[in-house]
Amino acid sequence: MSSNPSPLARPLTRRGLFAVGAGAAAAATLAACSKNPTPTRGPVTPGSEAVRAAEAARRSAGATVREVALRAEPATVDLGGVQASTWTFGGELPGPEIRIAKGEVLRADFTNALPAPTTVHWHGIALRNDMDGVPDVTQPQIAPGGAFRYEFTAPDPGTYFFHPHVGVQLDRGLYAPLIVEDPADGRDYDVEAVVVLDDWLDGVNGRDPDQELRQLRDKGMAGMNMGGSGMNHGGMSMSADPNQPLGSDTGDVTYPYFLINGRLGTDPTVFSARPGRRMRLRIINAAADTAFRVALGGHQLRVTHTDGFPVRPITTASLLIGMGERYDAIVDLADGVFSLVAAAEGKNGRAFALVRTGGGVAPAADAQPAELAVAPLTADRLSSADPVRIPARTPDKILDVTLGSDMKNYLWTINGKAYPDHAMLNVSQGQRIRLRFRNQSMMFHPIHLHGHTYQVVNRDGTGPRKDTSIVTPMQTVEVDFDADNPGQWMLHCHNAYHGEAGMMSILSYVH
Repeated sequence: MSSNPSPLARPLTRRGLFAVGAGAAAAATLAACSKNPTPTRGPVTPGSEAVRAAEAARRSAGATVREVALRAEPATVDLGGVQASTWTFGGELPGPEIRIAKGEVLRADFTNALPAPTTVHWHGIALRNDMDGVPDVTQPQIAPGGAFRYEFTAPDPGTYFFHPHVGVQLDRGLYAPLIVEDPADGRDYDVEAVVVLDDWLDGVNGRDPDQELRQLRDKGMAGMNMGGSGMNHGGMSMSADPNQPLGSDTGDVTYPYFLINGRLGTDPTVFSARPGRRMRLRIINAAADTAFRVALGGHQLRVTHTDGFPVRPITTASLLIGMGERYDAIVDLADGVFSLVAAAEGKNGRAFALVRTGGGVAPAADAQPAELAVAPLTADRLSSADPVRIPARTPDKILDVTLGSDMKNYLWTINGKAYPDHAMLNVSQGQRIRLRFRNQSMMFHPIHLHGHTYQVVNRDGTGPRKDTSIVTPMQTVEVDFDADNPGQWMLHCHNAYHGEAGMMSILSYVH
């Protein structure tokens, strides 16, 4: 296999050069017009020495290198009695899980056998910038028939996943879990199950995500439900109605199916264990347009992690997980067969699986666990575990990230601009940064920051460590992080359609 060891072996496109350099160019223009011009500040590029130095600091001498081959290709998948033509990793849905240990190096030789360009983004990993998989920002798109070697150190344990970062390809079958194990894993549980949630339309009745995006653009905002309500609570966002935490408008796309691990509830995935055992659920929302309310019938969920990082454990009947988020929970398994349900929040439909620990008749796919009727756990109730809490520090810089929309066209914006005409979000190495996500639209947005984990700001300084946060309509969420991973990093809505319709920007390290 031929591979390109560096994404800078080929020049970026004009669009990419614009995206990376827009902030620096604007700064230079302002300096030139100033009576007392300051020195031009340029972007820290993905191929810079600063990026290489950050990777060297993460990588220990003699670190184990885990090599995998990864291939994106068209395939027909069986959803459980429904055949769908789609794009996959390795012909599987989800794609083959990758599992490595904290501090190990992943070397993934990727081949693109799709009929379109693509990339691979390693969602949630604080990796080196030139391996982040963002086309025209950190690397060129990988052409059909092309190959690319991704190689990076995984510094933090946790539940992650990978997917493309081109167009709305995420709404096909191109996603798979990435689990980074901690030496302490297994001390408080016996078995684990990786649970991947998805909304599905690709290859069903002639539909595909690109067609769906065209239809949304043709329709514009006309006829969309723009309701919503809420209240502000410090730096966090809370709905006025805990039973309707996202407001009344929860998505732009109507899906025929919802899946757990690529299967419909009519022929569900089954997770097996013995009664009395403790099971760790690693829950990943790989959906493009759907948040889920998750519950396990007859059980309580003890939530232990969000977005890979530990929280003070909290017990709940159900939890809410937005697109791009991950939650880990431990359950003490009873004896029998139980329904694991991910109800599409604010939509009609659900994903369904079974947890079997003994004999008995399996619940029907339309069974309604009582736990779903309870208001779900949301991130504003979480506190970070003491060892991962970032030290208290006054922010050096506060950046407003205002989420909006064009009320006529299907355009979603950050600070009034639709990508690639992105707003400047410039930071410098070593700064404590506060991002203020201000949702001025009437839909919720799961906002994802690449290359970093932040701490959500709350009243007592104990907010959870995350990389993706739900921002509900007309509300504000504030997050803090240390600028310690140089490069050019995407900040965007993880609703795939909102992101592709403009709700993306670049957090740009400058020097």
